[in-house]
Amino acid sequence: MPETSPRVGLFVTCLVDMFRPSIGFATVKLLEDAGCTVEVPELQTCCGQPAYNSGDQADARALALNVIEAFKGFDYVVVPSGSCGGMIVKHYPEFFEPGSTEHDEALDLARRTHEITSFLTRVMKVEKVEAQFPARATYHDSCSGLRELGIRNEPRKLLASVEGVSLREMTDAEVCCGFGGTFCVKYPGISDKMLEKKLRHIEATGADTLIAGDLGCLMNMAGKLKRQGSAIKVRHVAEVLAGDYETPPIAEAE
Repeated sequence: MPETSPRVGLFVTCLVDMFRPSIGFATVKLLEDAGCTVEVPELQTCCGQPAYNSGDQADARALALNVIEAFKGFDYVVVPSGSCGGMIVKHYPEFFEPGSTEHDEALDLARRTHEITSFLTRVMKVEKVEAQFPARATYHDSCSGLRELGIRNEPRKLLASVEGVSLREMTDAEVCCGFGGTFCVKYPGISDKMLEKKLRHIEATGADTLIAGDLGCLMNMAGKLKRQGSAIKVRHVAEVLAGDYETPPIAEAE
């Protein structure tokens, strides 16, 4: 762990802000427990991913500039989302001409930005968390977190330290759930077939709790599980690591 207390800016994400603030509070708890000073800049907005995925480069670029400005001065920026984190780290520098001030600032932000489980394990060197959460759980690897940020072992390592969690790996844990942001809107038929296959793998584990690091994926899977009458509960990894079992599971909270 760093000797001084890092100043961390929390990038909340749109979905967490609008639908699941408990994830943000859990993330703050985890960061403070790790010795960080946490702030939430009011200037922050959407990371621009929906616009980017839809081909709207102009709006995506404008949103990127706003986020870059909002998070100047922080030692680190932490995101409870692999997809928003991937947007900032991998795609922001692509918006600007190499050698320009904007490109340099985008690269600087990218170097300082981390997904929450990655930050705890790689930067803060957290080996375990002090939490209890009774669950026979399975973990879904979101596409962006896994493929853009290389996050796989980090959440599993931390979940293994949570008292009461028994993790059961599902078949094809790394395969897309069918959400893909605007993909599920553009191609609902394909998305639903992907989701059906994912849910069969989840149910085959015998788990009573599904965990992942991206709220978009979680809402997608939780919605169909609820419509099917499944008893499987759905949680964000930050909530489990923080020991927040009082907040109703995703879908049940709607």
